[in-house]
Amino acid sequence: MDVPDSSYGARAQRSLNCAIKWRRRGTEENLTLTRKLLFWILAASAAGLMPLAANCQIAPEKAPSERTGPEYKYEAFVGWGYTSLNQVNQSNSGLQGVSLSLTRDWGKYFGATLEGGHYAWTVTEANPQAASVDQYLAGPVFHAALYERSSIFVHGLIGAAHTGGVSIKPGESFAGGIGVGLDYKLTDHLGLRAYGDDIGSSFTLTPYQPGDSPHRHFNARASVGVTYKF
Repeated sequence: MDVPDSSYGARAQRSLNCAIKWRRRGTEENLTLTRKLLFWILAASAAGLMPLAANCQIAPEKAPSERTGPEYKYEAFVGWGYTSLNQVNQSNSGLQGVSLSLTRDWGKYFGATLEGGHYAWTVTEANPQAASVDQYLAGPVFHAALYERSSIFVHGLIGAAHTGGVSIKPGESFAGGIGVGLDYKLTDHLGLRAYGDDIGSSFTLTPYQPGDSPHRHFNARASVGVTYKF
């Protein structure tokens, strides 16, 4: 019986081992390529999804609120004014004149106003004395919208009043009162105003009476005019 050549068997064994190694190497290379391909596919997918995720995380910007009109801080008023004359004896007629004011607004409802008035023309000839009244007042004002272009306001004023042309004391009296008025908007700048109040002051009843008067008088006032916002 012939014995197989040992050298031939060794060569066969080596050939088999080499084939196995080549197969394993090919398998490993295929696996590596597959892993690399999957990696690049996942990386491309992640890159494509990142902008979408970022857009989802960013909150949408709120639409800016529309302003209904310009906002002005100051308002000037000028108009015709009337005041009664209860501190002057035998005066059954009031005085007419000019009313002025300047208001500074703080916020939607609150403001502060400075007001002046000069009243020197009699309403009728029933007043026998050529008296005049000057008033200087200031105080808070509260205003709110009523309907479309109309609004209402309430003010509380304190200051001083001077009665001239007659001999009553003192020359200047502390004065103050409250009132209510209506505004009507014509344009962004211009408007109409009408208001009335009751202003208290203290003057002597008898001419040339010395000292301050213990007598308090309330004079009804009214005014109609034009406002200008700026």
